[in-house]
Amino acid sequence: MVKEFGTETVMTGRAVTAQFMPLRPDLEKQVIEQGRKEDRAWEQKRTVSWAISTLVEGNVYVVDAYCKPHLGTVMGSNLGNGVYERSKCGGVFYGHVRDMEGLRKADGFNVWIKGSDPSYMRQTLLTAINAPVRIGNAVVLPGDAVLAKRDGVIFIPPHLLEHIVLTGEVTALFDLFGQQRIREGKYSAGAIDSVWTDEIKQDFRSWTKSNESSLPMPLKNLDDFLKKRNF
Repeated sequence: MVKEFGTETVMTGRAVTAQFMPLRPDLEKQVIEQGRKEDRAWEQKRTVSWAISTLVEGNVYVVDAYCKPHLGTVMGSNLGNGVYERSKCGGVFYGHVRDMEGLRKADGFNVWIKGSDPSYMRQTLLTAINAPVRIGNAVVLPGDAVLAKRDGVIFIPPHLLEHIVLTGEVTALFDLFGQQRIREGKYSAGAIDSVWTDEIKQDFRSWTKSNESSLPMPLKNLDDFLKKRNF
């Protein structure tokens, strides 16, 4: 279970991914040599910051740090401020951070993490930027849409984004209507929480017309969607 902090409880953006692994000297030599060719900060072997320099506004920094706590923290307050300065967003880490007090002071910065530890990263190596990574049970590809809320995080492939957003908005309307009718005593919770009768379907359509100005989509789009859906 991830946990979040910051001034906001919802974060959206496009994933920029980074993968860290336990350090292996021969692999580290290859990574540092590649970093030198790419003009990265290779002199002190500080690969922890390399992916952050690629962020632009609207990115979410998504890191697989293999959930290593002690001596495996992905960032402290300096790098956290760097992430926010470039992305105006935050991160989702399958790993840990340090300097929690300082990170909380970074206005607007949000991060979903596995935990915190006061140590700094050692014996851990960046092995990939913008490659597929695993965050918990999710596989994340660069460019995936990220939706991070207080109760969890989801990664959405770009080609599914429009469909998922529309489906989510319609589902939210179902819930808003259903819970209103339950409170009014018109239908039971069981009737709303199962396949709707024709009466409830018609009532829902009438309700949407009465609330057309507050719908998150044009009424025609909603009607087209409902023609393909069996409540």
